[in-house]
Amino acid sequence: MAKKIRVLIIDDSASVRETLTHVLEQDPDIEIMAVASDPFMAARKLQEEIPDVITLDVEMPRMDGITFLRKLMAQRPIPVVMCSSLTEAGSETLIQALEAGAVDVILKSKIGAADSLADDAMRIREVVKSASHARLSNVRRAAGTIRSASAEGPAKKLTADVMLPPPTGRAMAKTTEMVVCVGASTGGTEALREFLEELPANAPGMVIVQHMPEKFTAAFAKRLNGLCEVEVKEAVDGDPVLRGHVLIAPGDKHMLLERQGARYYVSVKTGPLVSRHRPSVDVLFRSAARSAGSNAMGIIMTGMGDDGARGMLEMHEAGAYTVAQDEASSVVFGMPKEAIAKGGVDRILPLDQIAREVLMTQQKF
Repeated sequence: MAKKIRVLIIDDSASVRETLTHVLEQDPDIEIMAVASDPFMAARKLQEEIPDVITLDVEMPRMDGITFLRKLMAQRPIPVVMCSSLTEAGSETLIQALEAGAVDVILKSKIGAADSLADDAMRIREVVKSASHARLSNVRRAAGTIRSASAEGPAKKLTADVMLPPPTGRAMAKTTEMVVCVGASTGGTEALREFLEELPANAPGMVIVQHMPEKFTAAFAKRLNGLCEVEVKEAVDGDPVLRGHVLIAPGDKHMLLERQGARYYVSVKTGPLVSRHRPSVDVLFRSAARSAGSNAMGIIMTGMGDDGARGMLEMHEAGAYTVAQDEASSVVFGMPKEAIAKGGVDRILPLDQIAREVLMTQQKF
């Protein structure tokens, strides 16, 4: 019998503790080890038993969640999922949490509301299960993604067909410019930082889907822009894809690569969840296969699940050069593994070699 994922819930709200307990215990693979109303009580619990995953509130009495997280990661790293409300100010705090070592985040804007419980439940369980697979040796370098607990829930798993038709074959021949398309999820925020920091100001134009809800992508892009030589911004519908510029798909919107003549630009659209995500890597990659073909390079990074695997195969079949992050450097080797299994990956590389591969590929154009 498989070992259950044991969870410690730390939250000063009794209703949130109760709701999370109820939601998580519905999964036969998860059990609640203990609950605590603040970090001091949690510390006592940790002296008795070590959980597989901790869910941690941000704002609590006596010690805030970020302080506790930093102390925990310095002394005994455990996969931590932060719980926070969806606010503009909170987005900056949660970026700090990811930098401090949180693996993932649950946005609890509706946790505790009876009418949203069914929609939230599957996504909350998915986040905790994903965190349990995190490679703690990579958590500090690639510290997470953010998922919305209030997103659409256990609907049928849709493909990119709901947003655009499949590619019809190989697209146009190579031009003098290439565009880089990147997809990431759990562990992706810090993996992307490390990757983008290695790129020079004249790097190829780039479009990125990182699984993250609205409000948070703007703060994430702003943080990266302050660290990197390339210019990074949250994408707006119609933005051109330019050399030295990186566009991050806005949370809760799909982003598609489009082409008009020699000009690439992005379309930002609403739509259903694809591969249980919005934005979806599959949608971006399929659009690249259709619009760019062999002018594109596809990169799939750390993340749980299979979003991007089908789209990467379509890019590969359309003539694009495709790269997957290797298992050793991934926080969660889910999305790259699925893409490799489908046969759509040309090369598997550790995170610290991907930027160099982009620049070497650029020289061939």
